[in-house]
Amino acid sequence: MKVNFEKVKKLDFRSNEAYKTLRTNISFCGEDVKVIAFTSSTPNEGKSVVSLRLAEAFGEDNKKVLFIDADIRKSVLVSRYGADQEVRGMSHYLTGKASIEEVICETSIKNVDMIFTGPAAPNPSELLGNKKFETLIYEVRQAYDYIILDCPPIGSVIDAAIVAKQCDGVIIVVESDNVSYKMVQRVKSQLEKSGCRILGAVLNKVEVGGKGYGYGKYYGKYYSKYYGKYYGGYYGDDYYGKDE
Repeated sequence: MKVNFEKVKKLDFRSNEAYKTLRTNISFCGEDVKVIAFTSSTPNEGKSVVSLRLAEAFGEDNKKVLFIDADIRKSVLVSRYGADQEVRGMSHYLTGKASIEEVICETSIKNVDMIFTGPAAPNPSELLGNKKFETLIYEVRQAYDYIILDCPPIGSVIDAAIVAKQCDGVIIVVESDNVSYKMVQRVKSQLEKSGCRILGAVLNKVEVGGKGYGYGKYYGKYYSKYYGKYYGGYYGDDYYGKDE
């Protein structure tokens, strides 16, 4: 089954270059880093857009990618990107109502397959923590170059830390000038307890056109953080308004 997205628009030059650099930085983490979770401190920091755009960037580099929408509580992907049909998803698989093969969908994004969330579940933490989720990640590792998981904000619920246990690394999306240092540190501490490697952070929704912060200054800051931190550009709100 193929799902077409009607609202995925082409990125501008600066956004496209930022995601390419994020892609490159992740590839430099090593061949053993292929299952990557994205989370944030609060809703509306842009993690869903960043993670999907990164999956798209890997697909453009001829990598085979599986994008997993692991936000079983409140997914925004189907409505935001205009998926043209309803399909079985993660909650169907985790409750034994569908197989792995039945929930993986081909998409209109080059080289990117997807597992949608399915219907909202009353017990997402328990479902994500069960053996079936571990089995899913083990199986898809064999078939894809990268698996990208979009998780709920860890500042609100614990789901992301549960998912992170099965991942090779996690990236925290941080909205510029909106989230406190202390809150991000609490998120970092919670993720560390899961035992998952923190790859870095994406500084998101950065104003690049304002006074004293033009194109040259932005990329000077970008590349000065090349090792250890991963900063992706996110301009406006990716054409569609705020996202989780």
